Amino acid sequence: MDTPIEDLAFEDALKELELIVGKLESGDTPLQQAIELYERGNKLRQRCADRLDAAQARIEAIRLDADGKPAGVRPFAAG
Repeated sequence: MDTPIEDLAFEDALKELELIVGKLESGDTPLQQAIELYERGNKLRQRCADRLDAAQARIEAIRLDADGKPAGVRPFAAG
């Protein structure tokens, strides 16, 4: 948990976030440590959200022409 958040891959950030949530939910964490865990967890959550947003922006849907052949790409549209 000492790795800088900006250096974490999505999967590693998510794993650490899950560990933090588990510790906080256990109720056994002293207050000061719980506050520090919460702060790091919030930063990890933001990192994961940013990485997901970046991944979504990179996804492209293939457009097909009348013959069903790829005619180009268009940006992924959520929803």
